[in-house]
Amino acid sequence: MSKTDHRALLGLRPEDLDGVSIEELSEYLDNGRTPPNPRIEASAGCQRALDALQRIGELSPLLLDADAAAEPLAEDSWVQGVLAGIALDVHAGRRIPIVLDSPATDAGITEGALRGLIRRAERAAPGTLVGKCTFAGDITEPNAPVRVAIELSVPYGAEIHAAADAVRAEIRSLVASHTTVTLTDVDIVVRDVQPVNPQIVENT
Repeated sequence: MSKTDHRALLGLRPEDLDGVSIEELSEYLDNGRTPPNPRIEASAGCQRALDALQRIGELSPLLLDADAAAEPLAEDSWVQGVLAGIALDVHAGRRIPIVLDSPATDAGITEGALRGLIRRAERAAPGTLVGKCTFAGDITEPNAPVRVAIELSVPYGAEIHAAADAVRAEIRSLVASHTTVTLTDVDIVVRDVQPVNPQIVENT
């Protein structure tokens, strides 16, 4: 992975990752998370960032290696867009209540955790990456209708409609299984079609 610290690019503050840099997280991931770093393992923000970095790395290590070659990321780079999504994931954001049968129990998740959950839906369509994720509706109000909008990047050669439908269905399933958010719609904009491995495409 790139040895460049992307924290400034993402607009992250030191407290978002409990003082750990993206470079440190990248090296920690490259080393197989060994030896275990208690500071990283105990940080919710670091865990969400590690999860996002791992998914990018699984698709194509070359994408982040290219950033180490002194060429700055383009303004409309799809990698930059996905990395920017990590910033939203690690920010806790608003608190979203979880409605339970017992009125004496107060439960909820953070907005960042919900974004991280939605980002996992990309695994329903291998090779896809979820970028920007936004919510329309008052997610802090129990039972209020909420609409989710995401930007999706799909791999070269994928059937776009099928990939989007698979991700949409998985988002609905994840949100229904892990939250009590009243999800009305999932809007997906396919922003990029990218090769999983650029070298393979160049040689075809």
